[in-house]
Amino acid sequence: MAFVDGPLPQRLKFIHGFGAVAFGVKDSGFSFFLLIFYNQVLGMDAGMVSLALGAALLFDAVIDPILGNLSDRTYTRWGRRLPWLYTAALPLALAWAVLWNPVIDGTPSFWELLGIAVVVRVLLSACEVPSVSLVPEITADYDERTTLFRYRYLSGWIGGILMMLLAYTVFMPGQDGMLQAGGYSMFGLFGAGLMFVSVVGSALGQHYLVAKLPEKRPEPFSIKGSFDEIRDAFSERAFLIFVAGGLAAYVSQGMTFSITNYVNLFVWQFDRVELIIYPIVLFVSVVMMFFVVGPMHRDWGKPKSAVIGSITSMVLGLTPYTLFLLGFWPEPGTALSTTLVFAFLVFANLFGIVVMISGSSMIAEIVEAYEERTGRRAEGSFYAGNWFVQKCATGVGILLTGQIISAAQMPENARPGSVSFEVLSEMLLLYGGAMVVLAFVAAYWLGRFPIDRAQHEARIAALDAVARGDIDAGTSVP
Repeated sequence: MAFVDGPLPQRLKFIHGFGAVAFGVKDSGFSFFLLIFYNQVLGMDAGMVSLALGAALLFDAVIDPILGNLSDRTYTRWGRRLPWLYTAALPLALAWAVLWNPVIDGTPSFWELLGIAVVVRVLLSACEVPSVSLVPEITADYDERTTLFRYRYLSGWIGGILMMLLAYTVFMPGQDGMLQAGGYSMFGLFGAGLMFVSVVGSALGQHYLVAKLPEKRPEPFSIKGSFDEIRDAFSERAFLIFVAGGLAAYVSQGMTFSITNYVNLFVWQFDRVELIIYPIVLFVSVVMMFFVVGPMHRDWGKPKSAVIGSITSMVLGLTPYTLFLLGFWPEPGTALSTTLVFAFLVFANLFGIVVMISGSSMIAEIVEAYEERTGRRAEGSFYAGNWFVQKCATGVGILLTGQIISAAQMPENARPGSVSFEVLSEMLLLYGGAMVVLAFVAAYWLGRFPIDRAQHEARIAALDAVARGDIDAGTSVP
């Protein structure tokens, strides 16, 4: 049974979502700043940086399902999830600070970057997987689950945008500031503190609701048993369909985020003020999303909303680059150019987030489908599986971006306005081609997700009847 039956208290929505701020801090750092910091500031080859970050993601992705399974099997008077949040928050903050303050002078090696990146990502998983796994435990309602994810994504984006805004205004302001090492140190320290407050604060705020012994005592953890259960969970048909679409969506997101600063600096030639406005524009799109995604899910359902979001985001996102390459775009660096970039960005980002929320909320429905088939709940395993997909895909996205930058022969220590049109056009053509393919693959598979509202509500009713003993446990939803 869910912790809450009926509408969720507003306080709970806010405090649960607040835990995602840590994820937003990580996403902003890894996706927007880490590649350019280690490449342009510390002097590592862009291809080697992206390879290290991709390898870290792949290593972490293998660990995630085990963490999710351990979370499902945790049995304490504080529940299954809270002990992880309280334990991992401080080590995560310390590791994040080290990432932006390398302990060895000079250009870091591939292995140094790989090591600290792995530590950061594993610790973040130990916080994020248990936190997001609380969603299907808190409520079984189709729309309230979307509401919780709206607040999680809003909070995550606020955390990431706050770090971007502080980066562009306080820590490394202006074009030159982004190419100096000093500001990144404070960026890391401030982010570490914010991560700690987010994780622990959210855990404390939900303690009154979720700190209780689980209804069933799980079997003791074993490596074989863990992988058997993970394999069984990942064989769920609905999850496999989600994976096919989610993989493409996450690769697209990873490429878009990691190429952003290269595009903003060298294609659009943003100055200090425009770099400050950029995260504000993203925030506007996130706020708009908050009021759009709920009605989309109510009117069209989650799969169709994901299809609309994927195609619309791709078209709007690539339009400025297409016009730039064809010679129909205003002179980069002018007020008209910047205004148009921001106008397309607002709506492209809005619909891109709709895809992510739709996918994340779909996973909650898979939990009951699996429970109906096996009699077990595995929230941690499924959301760890989502992270497995996301991290592998994001790693591939960052890796592809690094290879695109290398293939385009982007010079090191480049300055805005000094990069040739040939280099920029090759970078944008490779990036744009990948975006088109990924958008259609994501739309195709996410649109075929097999659980709709009616099926979910019938399944919840059947599971409740089983719990009351009204029908046999073998009854299933067609």
